Amino acid sequence: MHINKLFKMYEKNTKNKMKKYSVLLYYCYTQIDNTESFREAHHIYCIEKKLLGRIIIAQEGINGTVSGLVENCQEYMEHLKADKRFAHIEFKIEYVDFHVFKKIHVRIKREIVHSGLPYINPIQKTGAYIEPKEMHSILKNNEKDTVLLDVRSKYEYSVGKFKNAITLDIENFRELKEKIDVLKKTIQNKKIITYCTGGIKCEKASAYLLENGFENVYQLHGGIIKYGIEADGEYFEGKCYVFDSRIAVDVNKINPTIVGSCYVCKKICDKMINCANPTCNKHVPICKECAEKLEGTCSAECQQNPHKRPYDGTGYYQKNTNGYNPYKDVVKKKTPTSYNNISNN
Repeated sequence: MHINKLFKMYEKNTKNKMKKYSVLLYYCYTQIDNTESFREAHHIYCIEKKLLGRIIIAQEGINGTVSGLVENCQEYMEHLKADKRFAHIEFKIEYVDFHVFKKIHVRIKREIVHSGLPYINPIQKTGAYIEPKEMHSILKNNEKDTVLLDVRSKYEYSVGKFKNAITLDIENFRELKEKIDVLKKTIQNKKIITYCTGGIKCEKASAYLLENGFENVYQLHGGIIKYGIEADGEYFEGKCYVFDSRIAVDVNKINPTIVGSCYVCKKICDKMINCANPTCNKHVPICKECAEKLEGTCSAECQQNPHKRPYDGTGYYQKNTNGYNPYKDVVKKKTPTSYNNISNN
């Protein structure tokens, strides 16, 4: 291995060891029958381990992103993998200097990612995985018969995407089904690699394409985040939108670029915010100067909204917990390990 590459690996590992917190991004399509009891036990376990973040539970599986002390995150990963339902779960791990969340939410929903396609089951059939290093080789060789399909929303790819990727004019993932006819006309006969932030959307998208007659369908295993971790993100342009207080993170460690432009003044920038006007809450790239001038809003009109949230420089706003108490009706003398064995049986 080249000496410069060895040095970079050593430098990265050394920096990681100095960081106190981990950020875990993960999902797992698997059958969970007793979602309510699982949610309560899981929520309590996260509180005991001082983990913060957002976790969605559904009968089709689990989807989460959490942050916590490195050692607590390690215990959490072992805890999940010890359950046979999640034995094959894969975690994308990043190291940071602080909690990237302010609260912990564990909620039950119909799907672990809102697609409006609950009948599509990736457990049964899905596109084959393309590993990050294989993706890197495909991009490096510029394979003409291959198209990259970004299945994220407009605000996500507005700040970064793979070079030459096809993007969809959608505000949220559930609009994917509205684009199926266009995709059939344009790329159905191509080799298609779907991708998203952490893999969950592209997994369901690949299953949906197969359901609709597409044949040569693949997915980037672990999404953009895993590509950045394992392949240094060389062919990803800009930043990757994430659903925590960082909002957008660096992926490309080789030749980083900025592709976003300020929603207000159009200057090139890579900062993202949620508009401080909660009625608007638009996700947009915005330069530091405009963000400060407009107090974290996307327009002068939104700046005048009487319910405008205070801007702290990040543009990130945590959702309320709606008063949910995971300890309700639970005997508190039980230890966290008392909840480890809740299963479908």
